[in-house]
Amino acid sequence: MTKTLFYKGAQKLSLRHMFIHQFYDTDLAHASYAILRAGQVIVVDPARNPQPYYEFALQHEADIIGVIETHPHADFVSSHLEIHETTGATIYVSHLLGATYPHQTFDDGDEISLGDIKLRAINTPGHSPDSICVVVQDENDQITTLFSGDTLFVGDVGRPDLREEAGNITAKKEDLARQMYYSTRQKLMTLPEDVVVYPAHGPGSLCGKSMSPDLQSTIGRELRENYALQPMDELQFVNELTADQPFAPQYFGYGVELNKQGAPAYAQSIANIPHLGIDAVLDATTLVVDTRHKDLFNQGHIKNAINLQLQGKFETWLGAVIEPGEPFYLIAADDEKLETALSRAAKIGYEQQIKGALLSPINATEISVELDLEDFKANPDNYTIVDSRNWNEINAGLLFTNSLTIPLPELRKRLNEIPADKPIVVHCAAGYRSAAARSIIVQYITNVPVYDLSDVVVEFKAISEGVKY
Repeated sequence: MTKTLFYKGAQKLSLRHMFIHQFYDTDLAHASYAILRAGQVIVVDPARNPQPYYEFALQHEADIIGVIETHPHADFVSSHLEIHETTGATIYVSHLLGATYPHQTFDDGDEISLGDIKLRAINTPGHSPDSICVVVQDENDQITTLFSGDTLFVGDVGRPDLREEAGNITAKKEDLARQMYYSTRQKLMTLPEDVVVYPAHGPGSLCGKSMSPDLQSTIGRELRENYALQPMDELQFVNELTADQPFAPQYFGYGVELNKQGAPAYAQSIANIPHLGIDAVLDATTLVVDTRHKDLFNQGHIKNAINLQLQGKFETWLGAVIEPGEPFYLIAADDEKLETALSRAAKIGYEQQIKGALLSPINATEISVELDLEDFKANPDNYTIVDSRNWNEINAGLLFTNSLTIPLPELRKRLNEIPADKPIVVHCAAGYRSAAARSIIVQYITNVPVYDLSDVVVEFKAISEGVKY
């Protein structure tokens, strides 16, 4: 049975000339919008599951007449094509996107009428070559609202380095950063200061590096507080924008291409995944992703399973560790969590790679060894320490002076760099990534024990402010 899923943190935003509902998915820090006026709805940057938008329209006795994609998203899969096929709504995208689904181009000078208000496109390359923003004009042609996509966030602008190898148009990050300089200064920063800004992402998204926790803003506030909108020349801006961006999971390019062609219908695609019994015989050459909490995983798991826990940024790490197109089995602790795991995998289009979904099988008998913490504290040199944090964290300072630095997204390709002459201890910043990393390393190195420092690392972080182990 299909369960209706509502995104966490949905907000209703009432303006004088229209009604806006913000749907916010905390798992991917993604904001999408329904704009209601005169019994008609236009959806902006919808998430993979279209059901919340249908229910919003039904609740307000309105029809969904349009879907606007501000660009082909990298970090999540959109339901724009499914909404079109279900409701007949027109999809609006820039002609630069090269969309292969039915659509109407929406670029500089193009307008959509929604009752007595207008939605107008602004081409704003920078995050991607095909990015647009959408301004809303009231019945007096006054601009009231900006849907800024991934161009302008609260406190940040979109990173420029995701389209070097993906999409209809590719561009070097420096070139896109220069385009962002002019998109912000010539187009967005010239808007009235009281224009309300609704971005496509909030804090925690990998589409920017310093987003505010607020999920809406104004042009005036961004002019005052956003580092990227402060006075600086083009070169300074390019250097600032291209520096210290977070890592990009390997599924990002896949996401761009899937959104460019349009994803299959959400519910049906999930329904196509085989559900297996706990006594199923799994193909030994196929990856196993076990989403259970690390405590359950450590008590008993299938040999060679990767522990990507469902809590936390599951989608991000699934798409960072598992390659696009790589088949895998998916394990969860119970039926409800299995349904949630399938839904979250679908947010990044990975449900199509799931060979089978099941609860913990009867042969989940592999037990993880536990670290003798006192011995590790007393004799850290007796262990090979693997730091699985991201590069920005590593570059900010090591917790253990002689640790081997291999971020989790790189681990499966760098396993041969880990020596197997003494026991191995893996750590990250809080315990999620180290659990995953340990489960990967133990598949490759079997002659010495592999330990997870887990959340005990927090104690070492406090100590490391004054002492290095």
